[in-house]
Amino acid sequence: MKKIGILFGKEDTFPHAFVERVNSKKVKGVVAEPVMIDVLQQGEATEYAVIIDRISQDVPFYRAYLKNAALKGTAVVNNPFWWSADEKFFNNCLATEIGVPVPNTVLLPSHKRPDDTSEKSFRNLKFPTDWERIFKYIGFPAYMKPHSGGGWKSVYKVTDPQDMWNKHAETGQLVMMLQEEIVFEHYFRCYYLSGDRVHIMPYEPRNPHHLRYVVENPTKDQKLLNTVRDYTIRLCRALGYDFNTVEFAVRNGIPYAIDFCNPAPDADVHSVGQQNYDWIVENAAEMAIEKALNHKENQVNLTWGTFISNIFAPAKKSTSKKSS
Repeated sequence: MKKIGILFGKEDTFPHAFVERVNSKKVKGVVAEPVMIDVLQQGEATEYAVIIDRISQDVPFYRAYLKNAALKGTAVVNNPFWWSADEKFFNNCLATEIGVPVPNTVLLPSHKRPDDTSEKSFRNLKFPTDWERIFKYIGFPAYMKPHSGGGWKSVYKVTDPQDMWNKHAETGQLVMMLQEEIVFEHYFRCYYLSGDRVHIMPYEPRNPHHLRYVVENPTKDQKLLNTVRDYTIRLCRALGYDFNTVEFAVRNGIPYAIDFCNPAPDADVHSVGQQNYDWIVENAAEMAIEKALNHKENQVNLTWGTFISNIFAPAKKSTSKKSS
């Protein structure tokens, strides 16, 4: 029997619907249930072929559980090792390498020094910072957000240098990104699931949370939608995420990737709406069943992004002959 488990926290709709949908398909040898953890003993395998992770970003104990499970062969969605290492500034850097447009972005040192550091800890950091270069590159208004985090926490709109410095002083030890504002004609939030399943959702981030998926005039420009789908696949393949959302702001017909580090994206029926919810429940169930059926015993069953795969790919031997 191949067990599919889902690990979750405060969610009340998606996890139970997911389990019900997997089991309703009655695939021979596959069953789904909420994960149950008792004693976490080192090097001991779990009973699950697949685990869908919706909560370990908030519970370090769960992250440790999932890493051990992955080591022993569980296909964890998303890869807990990469999720532990990933952050938004790196994602932007990677996007520039794979040809996906992103807003102009710089990384700022934290306003307060990290604990147990002093001025000597920053002797490699040039002082004063070349703020003129930064402001010329970014422009105003701009957005300041943590380089690692989510849920719209500690996100600021800044209107000029003084406003930025004042708000930066509120961020403590957080490392912040400063990013140009993209004044957009269209905005999309896209679900991505392994197998290149993409669901493009018109989205209005300026609306109250429960109305962000309510868009009066969604675009029907198929060329634009195809580009958004292509960029979504490129980003998620490069990062190695099996379950993610990618957000795009469209300016002058060009989709700019705004946020694409959402490995436990909102899937609550009350916020995403029934149609989007039905898509994610159905396709998440199909993805998990595929992973369960393809699960291999006694080997690692994780997804690694092309970024990582290319690093460790064996170098091709040259076929050219040396000149004599």
